[in-house]
Amino acid sequence: MQAAHIPLNRLQALRQFLADETPDRELDRQVRHVAGLVGAASCSVMLLGSPGEGDAPMSIQAHHGPLPDAALQAAIRRGEGISGRVLAKGSAVLVDDIAQSEFAALARRGTALGASLMSAPIRVEGRVAGVINAANGSGTAPFDEAALCLLEVAAAFIGKSLQLSQLRHLLDSRFAQLALLQERAPDADGDRLSYRNPEEVARILARSLFREMTRAGFGSAHIVAAASELIGQLHQDIQQEKIKDKRLEL
Repeated sequence: MQAAHIPLNRLQALRQFLADETPDRELDRQVRHVAGLVGAASCSVMLLGSPGEGDAPMSIQAHHGPLPDAALQAAIRRGEGISGRVLAKGSAVLVDDIAQSEFAALARRGTALGASLMSAPIRVEGRVAGVINAANGSGTAPFDEAALCLLEVAAAFIGKSLQLSQLRHLLDSRFAQLALLQERAPDADGDRLSYRNPEEVARILARSLFREMTRAGFGSAHIVAAASELIGQLHQDIQQEKIKDKRLEL
């Protein structure tokens, strides 16, 4: 494959993206900027969830632009669909025309989207933690190798962003650090905290809290009360967010 020629204006846009974005930015904002960077009508990030029976599935964690309901609600495993293949192989895919490709039967597309798409793996610590997808708009030119290169750079940035964001939050919680160290992967290096997807971290913290409360002598009723308190705090937080959103709309 020949090296892609990236026009100067796209390189300038990439430089601006890397300069403006910081690892603590919201994922939705980053996805929106990636869509503009590569000229996509729709862009989404799918991340692996918590391992259950078999392989952990991916689901959409952030998106920009129109997406079919089936895609928004999908749980994709390795090898399933286009994103699942990228997850399994760890290599990017560029499709000029989905209808004329080997992926024709796998695509989920809305009427607002065109026939061209691309997908790139998101790596964290050398492991594929998810996939970023982009689709062009109806009636627009298909993506080229230059756009794919930009998407891969953005995917690398998002991977670093995910890792740094999690580590920053862990530094604020000694409890979380200890919980993750107790359940670190067998191949982890010493006391090093490896990246875990957010859903898995939440489950680990819940298990650790349960164990610690049991060791401290709390019974079932007390643990249920603690769980109720968590739900109450969550409900209060959601209500505050709704109030904040209404104020912004005024």
